[in-house]
Amino acid sequence: MRLFRSVAPVTVAVCLVLSLPYDALPHARAAAGSAAVPEEPSAAECRTSVVGSRVTAYCHNPHAATDRVRLHLECARWWDLDTDSAPADVGPAVTVLLTGRCWKEVGTAWVSHQRV
Repeated sequence: MRLFRSVAPVTVAVCLVLSLPYDALPHARAAAGSAAVPEEPSAAECRTSVVGSRVTAYCHNPHAATDRVRLHLECARWWDLDTDSAPADVGPAVTVLLTGRCWKEVGTAWVSHQRV
């Protein structure tokens, strides 16, 4: 019975803290006088398609800043090598084609972005 008396208040306290609404939690405050300036988007928009063991990604950059993109492949088979494409710079209003392949099935494919 002593164990129940010592655990019960702790359990109730944890339940009360976890049931607080999100707005009741403290938030970090910005320094006075500093206005947040939204950053311009600079990432190219990429469409990736997988057909069999081949991956194709078209990346188009509608923004004024240059974006460096790379295609990354993880193959489904353990003996198949994962690959990364060479980086390609996508300038303003430019579309680039990135391709890659696995010997068998493709596990996952994604495009990484780096601001230039």
